[in-house]
Amino acid sequence: MHPTPAKVETVETRIDNGVNMNPIVGVHGSPELHPVYATEGAAGADLCAALSTPLVLAPGGRSLVPTGIRLSIPNGYEGQVRPRSGLALKHGVTVLNSPGTIDSDYRGEVGVILINHGSNEYTIHPGDRIAQLIIAPVVKGNFMASVVTETSRGSGGFGSTGR
Repeated sequence: MHPTPAKVETVETRIDNGVNMNPIVGVHGSPELHPVYATEGAAGADLCAALSTPLVLAPGGRSLVPTGIRLSIPNGYEGQVRPRSGLALKHGVTVLNSPGTIDSDYRGEVGVILINHGSNEYTIHPGDRIAQLIIAPVVKGNFMASVVTETSRGSGGFGSTGR
């Protein structure tokens, strides 16, 4: 279940370079499943498993784990679903499509694709913290037909710059 939420003092909304640094994100779902920042300095808010019974992830297994929440992310922002470091280190359980992206116009239930890279089964219990949610500004590129300029690296990729 959720830790006791960090006591957060009232913070005025900051705007840096035109970006609201404290956007309001609407949440629909049971309050006990709402994302919560575990500490005042946490960058990610914990997402919990909305399960009625435990779910066992076999080694190498993956599953879409429901969170029981829907979000209303403001236009110009995205939600990033990231792994919890403790689950990854201790059990080999991580977010498969990390980071998962929640677009600002998506209004369905947030799901987290978890995979067990560990050698043992891992049981996810109802209410377990399974991932972190980051809300971040989005920068969109203007894609235009053009000549691709050459660089010293060229087309070298996947290890081409050394160890």
